[in-house]
Amino acid sequence: MTLTKKLSAEFIGTFWLVLGGCGSAVLAATFPGTGIGFLGVALAFGLTLLTMAYAIGHISGCHINPAVSIGLWSGGRFSTAELIPYIIVQVAGGLAGAAVLYVIASGQAGFDVTAGFASNGYGVHSPGGYSLTAALVTEIVMTFMFIIIILGATDKRAPQGFAPIAIGLGLVLVHLISIPVTNASVNPARSTGVAIFQGSWAISQLWLFWLAPIVGAILAGVVYRWFETGKKA
Repeated sequence: MTLTKKLSAEFIGTFWLVLGGCGSAVLAATFPGTGIGFLGVALAFGLTLLTMAYAIGHISGCHINPAVSIGLWSGGRFSTAELIPYIIVQVAGGLAGAAVLYVIASGQAGFDVTAGFASNGYGVHSPGGYSLTAALVTEIVMTFMFIIIILGATDKRAPQGFAPIAIGLGLVLVHLISIPVTNASVNPARSTGVAIFQGSWAISQLWLFWLAPIVGAILAGVVYRWFETGKKA
């Protein structure tokens, strides 16, 4: 598979993740009478990843998240030469997904993008008012566990064909735990896309939603490499 095709798939996948996941939060989470709430948003993120894993996993690996690419690279599963191009198109896909969501959401009278736009935050911008420290720990640990799930589910020794289900459900669980704390990132591209449109506090706090997922991803890659040390072929 050519790099151009892989990058195109990553762009589409990240676009869908942001539009589907953040779209559920912006458009459906608090809809009067039938709002889907935290559980619905968590399921939406898991479903976007699950559907894309089956749609493009055989093309690009369906990382659709810079932290996943970095975690796979740290774990020895991904090429250094492709790492930066993957991250660039993932961010671009996230921005495109946020742009389409903005166009849709702004079609409703009274829409205010500065109110949040599914952005990630800490302190007064945390859904539950959690501190910077709590947000940092949450994002590192949740990303660490998410990457461990990915590395384990895609291991050649694992049951074949079920990885997308385990990974999608893993993302649901990550969101159920961390939405109240940070609005759930574990994905710098997802955070960047909506933060650019929110335009104020989300941009000033965006550093955490790059730093913490990268740290968690690198640690997960190192740990899973250790698990693989001395394994039988």
